[in-house]
Amino acid sequence: MARAIWTGVITFGLVTVPVGLFTATEDHTVHFHQLQRGTGDRIRNRRVNERTGEEVSPADIVKGYEVGEGEYVIVEPDELEEIAPGRSKTIEISDFVDLDRIEPVYFARTYYVAPRGEEYLKVYELLRAALERTGKAGVATFVMRNKQYLTALRAEDRLLVLQTLHWADEVRDPGRELPELPSRRAGSGKELDMALRLVDALSGPWEPRRYRDTYQEKVRALVQAKAEGREVAVAEGPPEATGVVDLMAVLESSLVRAGASGSGRSGSRQDSGRGASARSGSRRSGSAGKDSGRAGSRASRPERARPPKDRERGASRSELRQLSKAELYERAGEQGVVGRSRMTRDQLVDALARPGRRTAGSAA
Repeated sequence: MARAIWTGVITFGLVTVPVGLFTATEDHTVHFHQLQRGTGDRIRNRRVNERTGEEVSPADIVKGYEVGEGEYVIVEPDELEEIAPGRSKTIEISDFVDLDRIEPVYFARTYYVAPRGEEYLKVYELLRAALERTGKAGVATFVMRNKQYLTALRAEDRLLVLQTLHWADEVRDPGRELPELPSRRAGSGKELDMALRLVDALSGPWEPRRYRDTYQEKVRALVQAKAEGREVAVAEGPPEATGVVDLMAVLESSLVRAGASGSGRSGSRQDSGRGASARSGSRRSGSAGKDSGRAGSRASRPERARPPKDRERGASRSELRQLSKAELYERAGEQGVVGRSRMTRDQLVDALARPGRRTAGSAA
């Protein structure tokens, strides 16, 4: 069983619950030792006295802050501990914020939070359930290993999770740091429509076990091959960048490939499996057969051929659910649905099926 890397209390209001923090992730990187080329002798890092060249024991090392050339203020470890907020043992929640309002760039490391004793389970679960019901995260600070952290405490299925956050002044402004950014947003057009269809075709549930670190696998294979005196195949270089002239052709080919591979995707999205039910009323023409490999094929959906006045009367939810998100988005654009760019697939269905819906024209 793992050992807690930090123990203390979480406080919110006047409620206090003793907890321990446990590391949630581990590193699977292949680690190498440093050797001298030609001799194979091991290279080690040692702490040495700069003046005498003698090695110094960790117990004899203190922290020093340079206030002038060669002049230092000495700070002992226990002095840092004494000034730490809450004496380094308190995670004090100061605010509750909507979890989805915290930008991903702020998240750093993740820790599991566990109650320190059976008698604290009720209070622990009370906080977890409150965060889960509200979709909130508890924003708090605490000190660990002589460093203060900004954190977000959030709920998972059966436990609390603490995620350290970067401070605001640690997050760089992309507008200042990046040399090139688009001058305007993509609004509409055939390229965007096809890009939306491609995203929809490649969409599926989050299944982390489907992904693996293939680079580390190749590193291990390289080490094994060299140990056995075998040659290792060199990896291919990156593909060429897509030019503006070739964009439509590349998107078309991508959709064909996604349609061909989508049927075999493990855990693919629900609407990709509608198959026979969506095609039961489709035309059996040669063109339909040609497009059957494409995700979001228009030929396989008879309601796409309805006259405009029929669209204005709206469609049933069952009809709309047979459309891909890209097609729903396109229809929402034709009918002027406000806020469509921020809607999920289900929200687009609701907006299009709702009688007397608000459009861009009616909102004026």
